[in-house]
Amino acid sequence: MVNNDNNKKLTVKSVASLLGVSSATVSNAFNRPDQLSADLRQRILSECVRLGYHGPNPAARSLRTGATGVVGVMLADKLAYNFTDPCAIEFLQGVAQVLDDSQFNMLLMPGRKEFYQEKSLETIPERYILYGPPRDLELVNRIEIQRKPMVTVDFSLPNHLSLNVDNYGGAKAAAKHIFANTLGPVGVIGLRLTHDRGVLRLDQHQLLESALSISRQRLEAYLDAALEVGRPIPTELIWSVEASTWQEGIRAVREALATQPRPVALLCMSDQLALAAISVAREQNIAIPSQLKIVGFDDIPAARRNHPELSTVYQPSVEKGRLAAMMVLHPERYECRVLPTTLHIRETS
Repeated sequence: MVNNDNNKKLTVKSVASLLGVSSATVSNAFNRPDQLSADLRQRILSECVRLGYHGPNPAARSLRTGATGVVGVMLADKLAYNFTDPCAIEFLQGVAQVLDDSQFNMLLMPGRKEFYQEKSLETIPERYILYGPPRDLELVNRIEIQRKPMVTVDFSLPNHLSLNVDNYGGAKAAAKHIFANTLGPVGVIGLRLTHDRGVLRLDQHQLLESALSISRQRLEAYLDAALEVGRPIPTELIWSVEASTWQEGIRAVREALATQPRPVALLCMSDQLALAAISVAREQNIAIPSQLKIVGFDDIPAARRNHPELSTVYQPSVEKGRLAAMMVLHPERYECRVLPTTLHIRETS
């Protein structure tokens, strides 16, 4: 066997020359065995073992062809958050089901530029799913210039396939239900409504653009429903949390229920936030739904297991993941889609 220094210099071309065959024959022995007889292929592979040659470089081949068999799923924020968010978990489950069936790999990518200061976005994925707008939008530009298939989920970009749910319709149905069954002030526990981070009241902060924020679309629906019945929601009764977590939900709801007069209902932009609201109401001995009505959004499994069962807007998260994967694998077969949402009225409203 040749030494390691020589191993580094072996290529398809040099090995073919040593064996007295064409480069295509050597390549086919490794990549297209059906093109050779069994005896010829075995002889070439045996000789390659003797020479210390282990086949064409798969990374180099992927760079030449652009076919890596990897779909990059860029998440809106850090990776860890998506393993605590039930909606994200269901979405990724749906993506994985389709990629498994298609024998594609999935690469999870955080949507924050500090993860890519000295690392390349370009070399591994051959196509992309953007799940929510990345926190740093310059990453979108880096992906766009690659001209690889891309699908945006929960936001839209010009000239790209997008997949959304009817956030406005679902949120408006929830708000109309609340206004039809209450008489007092209604508060909103929102999710990432502004560029500013933390748990904050909206009266001193600038809203995100509706094209880049499903939460902004839900808020517009709440506000429109309120105006239609002559009960506008003031900004001092609207909170925004940075992440759909129990801790941030608890803090925002405590602030909301400390206002006077106290809200008779809370429109929550996720089930996680709504479940936190139920917990705060329980600790403050506020009866649900007679003293406080609560409606969430997503219809995660915990919404149905909780007591009282949570009224919420259903969105098909698993199906959304499956469809996003099918769209990115076969973009020529699809157009932009908006999936329906449904209000499920249960025990909290």
